[in-house]
Amino acid sequence: MRVTHLSLGDFRNYASAELPLAAGPNLLVGQNGQGKTNLVEAIAYFATLRSHRVTGDQALIRAGSDSAVARMGVRSGEREVRLELQLNQGRANRAQVNGNSVRPREITRWFSAIAFAPEDLIIVRGEPSGRRRFLDDALLARHPVASAALADYEKVVRQRTSLLKSTRNRGTTVPSTLSIWNDQLVEYGVQIMIARRELLRDLAGPLRDHYHALVGSDHVPRLGMAESVAASLSERGVSRETPNASELPDVSRETLAQEFHEALRMVQAREIDRGVTLVGPHRDDLVLSLNGLPVKGYASHGESWSFALSLKLGLAELLRAESSAGDPVIILDDVFAELDAGRRARLMSAVGDYEQVIVTAAVESDVPDDVSWQRMRISAGTVAPMERSDDSAVDAAGAEGAAPPVVLTTPDPETSVSRAEARDDGSTEGDSGG
Repeated sequence: MRVTHLSLGDFRNYASAELPLAAGPNLLVGQNGQGKTNLVEAIAYFATLRSHRVTGDQALIRAGSDSAVARMGVRSGEREVRLELQLNQGRANRAQVNGNSVRPREITRWFSAIAFAPEDLIIVRGEPSGRRRFLDDALLARHPVASAALADYEKVVRQRTSLLKSTRNRGTTVPSTLSIWNDQLVEYGVQIMIARRELLRDLAGPLRDHYHALVGSDHVPRLGMAESVAASLSERGVSRETPNASELPDVSRETLAQEFHEALRMVQAREIDRGVTLVGPHRDDLVLSLNGLPVKGYASHGESWSFALSLKLGLAELLRAESSAGDPVIILDDVFAELDAGRRARLMSAVGDYEQVIVTAAVESDVPDDVSWQRMRISAGTVAPMERSDDSAVDAAGAEGAAPPVVLTTPDPETSVSRAEARDDGSTEGDSGG
């Protein structure tokens, strides 16, 4: 699988952008703040329907605009598909596949990418919410149909929490409708818990292999889950919590559902008192350890960086082995600058045979120079091909005899991607892709 072309309209700092991409390694070079990360952010958005940099879509829409449009050509074997997303201020987002309107969540069925950026350090060093986000994005990449269960679960948590708050504020008895929300919470929650357990079991081996290959040491990285259901049951001496993915218990769906219901019964009084849903996948945490110690708080910066990167590489390996659509697109956003020469070479070796790799860098010297890169220069929101690798040379876009820029950020209004065009091309309102 690879991206053949990306078109943007009113996305981040781009009024309009056209980015052609080739199979194999692609390098986007530009100083910080010029817009190179915005390009790969748009590509990765098609895989997860959310940015790896911000929590909402509003920041993705160019200042002063009501909507942003992103169009992308994707090739898998001999098949090519055209994907389109329109992000709207205060309205539902829209999506199209080959000109046909679809729900935004359908887009993820057609494109797979694994992106790694400095922000991904929050997976190992940040709060549990960052690790849950990694798990959910991984589930979505592995099983796009999981988007429905994840969205339904989030809705149930919001509705159930609202009921708990109203019960607390009014001082009323437990409403009969709470059991209905409990049933739905368990139904969707068990699906997510089982899928997460399967993911961790399958990811444990690739994580270990990639960490060893990247670091070149005998360190032992491990994955596990701290589940809120197990934590609640442990108060009564019924804990199945384990820090190692390889030792996660093989519990049936029915047994897990029974335990979930029991945990809800045990915390019901506390939930009403606090007005919060205390048990479920939204309260779980991914346990990361290195040589038997938690990565957070014990691992060095280099070890933390390598652990997070190995997680993403392991996930890419899983997707590659399981998908009939080909390799996921690998996106490495400003990664090589954080690595020494040895790890740069080992990282490039790990991803070098993927069908397409897209790398951003502030300067060319940050990336291995023995790679046949297709190079593009990003400067002040302008995308232009590079014909040489001298960072001190004049920008290829302005050098004598160089090809003209592929895109300008201030095009003639008649030739830019307009919001009116996006609204009039047959799209219909859908959900926001949650």
